[in-house]
Amino acid sequence: MTNFILQNENAVYYECGYSCDNQLFIQLGSESFLITDGRYEIEAKQDAKVSSVIITNDLIKEARKLLNKSNIKKISFDPYDFNLATYLNLTSKLDIKFIKKPNFSKLKRIIKTDDELQLIAKAMKIGRDGFKDFKTYLQNDNKKRSEEYLNFKNKEIMSQIGKYDLSFDPIVAVQENAAKPHALPTHRKLKNKDLLLVDAGIKYQRYCSDRTETYINKKDKLQQKVYDIVQKAQDKAINKARSGMKASQIDKLARDVIEKSGYGKYFVHSTGHGVGLDIHEYPNISSRSDVIIEDNMVFSVEPGIYLPEQFGIRIEDCVAMRDGKAVVL
Repeated sequence: MTNFILQNENAVYYECGYSCDNQLFIQLGSESFLITDGRYEIEAKQDAKVSSVIITNDLIKEARKLLNKSNIKKISFDPYDFNLATYLNLTSKLDIKFIKKPNFSKLKRIIKTDDELQLIAKAMKIGRDGFKDFKTYLQNDNKKRSEEYLNFKNKEIMSQIGKYDLSFDPIVAVQENAAKPHALPTHRKLKNKDLLLVDAGIKYQRYCSDRTETYINKKDKLQQKVYDIVQKAQDKAINKARSGMKASQIDKLARDVIEKSGYGKYFVHSTGHGVGLDIHEYPNISSRSDVIIEDNMVFSVEPGIYLPEQFGIRIEDCVAMRDGKAVVL
């Protein structure tokens, strides 16, 4: 793809090593251009690896001018990248064909470089250490804390008091709220013997980590039974995953364990998703995905069982495909 235009921050960063919240990136053959405004001039000119940085107070006007001068006949874009108003302003009365290429940047990034794998592995290690610290906090705090407070404490601990950005707002869910896969924090307080589900991650040099742990009451036989099933499903998917498989086959490895245990209808999401500059990338590890798994792909493996009005259990780790097998990061 020789001519394309991008607006998404992570997509732009992948192309030129710099991005901000107000920019356009245009690739025209061998030349690349970053268009942004004066607030970012110093950083952009210092860090962006492009042919030219263009500073303007009207990004669309400058992009149109650049495209008009280029004499190109067509240019690719991601329809998920631009809102309708921006797209109409950009393309109006421009004698260039804009070709829709949905998610082309994420598809381009589906195979990680060795350098990217190192950054993701570092993010995962920092995230894993954050989980250990949060668990220590839970063990040492004797007060009945609300989900809202625990959510705040998780952000504080995972980020090392602001040293690292978070990959996403954490999920900290107690007992019946954990039956909602993406539960929002409430006033519900954590009491002795309550189950607690925690899903959180951090960013290291923009690359994301993602992990879920569920702390159960081991004396509760149903909780222990469901936990063991979810753990077995995750273990099987990780241990049996191979490069050359379809993503749907990896999903099936986990799903079969849960279905054979009688809880299939309570596993309500896909088994995993790619992780990288975005917290949700390709490949999707779902029953509908025919993507062939290859070495240097990174994705989560996160089976779960969610029993309405009782509890939910999810166990999540991220893996990299190396030498044909899944390696936990």
